[in-house]
Amino acid sequence: MPHTFYNSFDSACKTPFGAVRAGQEVTFHLTVPEHLGYVDPHLVLTKDREDPVHYRMNFDGQTPQVNHFTFTIAPTTPGLYFYYFDLYTDFRKIYRGTSGEGVLSWTGGASWQLTVYEPDFQTPAWFRNGTMYQIFPDRFCEGVPNKPMPFADRIYRADKTGEPYFWPTEQDDGYLNMDYYGGDFAGIQQKLPYLRDLGVTCIYLNPIFEAHANHRYNTANYLKTDPLLGTNEDFAALCAAAKQEGIRIILDGVFSHTGSDSVYFNREGRYGPGGAYRDRHSPYRSWYDFDSGYPSGYRCWWGFETLPEVQEDSPSYEEFVCGKGGVIDTWLGLGASGFRLDVADELPDEFIEKIRQAVKSHGEDKLLIGEVWEDATTKEAFGQRRTYLRGKGLDAVMNYPFRNAVLDFIRGADVAAVSEQILSICENYPPPALNCLMNFLSTHDTERALTAIAGEPANGRDRYWQSGRRIAPYKVEEGLHKLLLGYAMIFTLPGVPCVYYGDEIGMQGYRDPFNRAFFDWNSTEERLRGPMRNLSRLRKTCDAFDGGTMEILRAEGDVLHYRRVGKTQTAEIILNRGPHLLAETAFGKSTEVNPGGFTVLVEDNAPEHVGYFSIY
Repeated sequence: MPHTFYNSFDSACKTPFGAVRAGQEVTFHLTVPEHLGYVDPHLVLTKDREDPVHYRMNFDGQTPQVNHFTFTIAPTTPGLYFYYFDLYTDFRKIYRGTSGEGVLSWTGGASWQLTVYEPDFQTPAWFRNGTMYQIFPDRFCEGVPNKPMPFADRIYRADKTGEPYFWPTEQDDGYLNMDYYGGDFAGIQQKLPYLRDLGVTCIYLNPIFEAHANHRYNTANYLKTDPLLGTNEDFAALCAAAKQEGIRIILDGVFSHTGSDSVYFNREGRYGPGGAYRDRHSPYRSWYDFDSGYPSGYRCWWGFETLPEVQEDSPSYEEFVCGKGGVIDTWLGLGASGFRLDVADELPDEFIEKIRQAVKSHGEDKLLIGEVWEDATTKEAFGQRRTYLRGKGLDAVMNYPFRNAVLDFIRGADVAAVSEQILSICENYPPPALNCLMNFLSTHDTERALTAIAGEPANGRDRYWQSGRRIAPYKVEEGLHKLLLGYAMIFTLPGVPCVYYGDEIGMQGYRDPFNRAFFDWNSTEERLRGPMRNLSRLRKTCDAFDGGTMEILRAEGDVLHYRRVGKTQTAEIILNRGPHLLAETAFGKSTEVNPGGFTVLVEDNAPEHVGYFSIY
């Protein structure tokens, strides 16, 4: 068996595990076989984009044929640090291999990462052990039926079972994003008991501001709700009603661009003679970058002429979003509990920090999440390393890496690789952020989880191929079984589970607009809802899911077995994608896990503990 020089996932090699606060001590333990000859190992630590610093390690004794070395350091400034070990003999070094394991090399290799975050970084406690639910407002529930359309260019869909229109707007009959099913605040309010029963403690709403597309990411007026949803007063009433059910609401903040059809830009002229596009003296002119070098004469978001980009460093725009009476202040004042920032990677870190200050001015319990698709600690954008997850910016991010790991596990990927995907995020993220990560399997930007698991891969095929395509009936049952296994992971890994509306009844659909169909309120599907309720209750009653530590116990074959340890309770989660399993637990017991099933075991952290088994 190869010698373990060092493994960053192992507390015998590094304490504490993962990221540390600035000023917090971290200790490295290195073991070197005697047969390599006398060595004088150094910890080589490099702060991001700075020169490496060599620290001579301390000799810490011997065990048979092995020398032990340690070194303790307390980095004082937040940032990313990278490290490896130099044995200082025969040019040998220890670099990071797979699963955090150190490997001997004479050439080069990967470094380990140490994230150091702000010492006062805290995130809202109410969010950690709850359950989130994402609603695409137009497609959830119509509380006031058959409403007249507030603008003549909208198409009302009275038949809620019809597929969303997908024909491109360039065609004569193209109505992409112009069809509305009429979902509104009243409908969400009517369904609050349903959401409470599901265990939901936080609703994330896709954009609600006035806009001229059903997705509402092309904001027309940041200070006014879209009239099809209701009024600002209706939104305040929804927040108050949700609060009575123990549910908070966060909003989608789309601050990197506006709509061209908006009060601010007004290219289409809907809002009279003003606006930055029509009036060089408009108070909004400085928000945008006009230049004849752009094809449309102004800078657009990813080339879409209907989405002019804003200049976030414009003082008047910053004040409009973050100032007194501004966007953040208005909606938190009406009862919202926070924001999810759209395309956070495209917002300057300084702007995000100002948004955080505006959000937290309404209380430290207000939440700020960002849309990031990769590891948020190492993300680079516009030639700069992003700093938004170190304590001055975002509370947490959308956790696409966990989504990828869960889907990989379900689809049969190597379990050790899945384990490493999960532990790498746990290692790199500051614990306050890790415990508030938005974990999900579906969103409005991805194909629905059931389609991703059991459907035919789209592989870049166009909307005409995706339209009307359903999973073969004989595959649905197995797909639902696997989807439940995936949600069992999402509910029990570090972070907060988020259910995309309709996933709990097995809704299908490829990418937008097919993943945005109207909720089927006639569905009797209960194979997912019941277990989700149980998992939500488990999260609320077991403190291991309220910021508990994470440890992989087994990752081989078809089994992923991990443990969460809280202050008073420990939970073991055994996921089995293979045949019937008799598993040994860390509690010293044996438990059966059904084929393609999962088991959660919880025990009190006491010598005389009496555990109970929760099997789903």
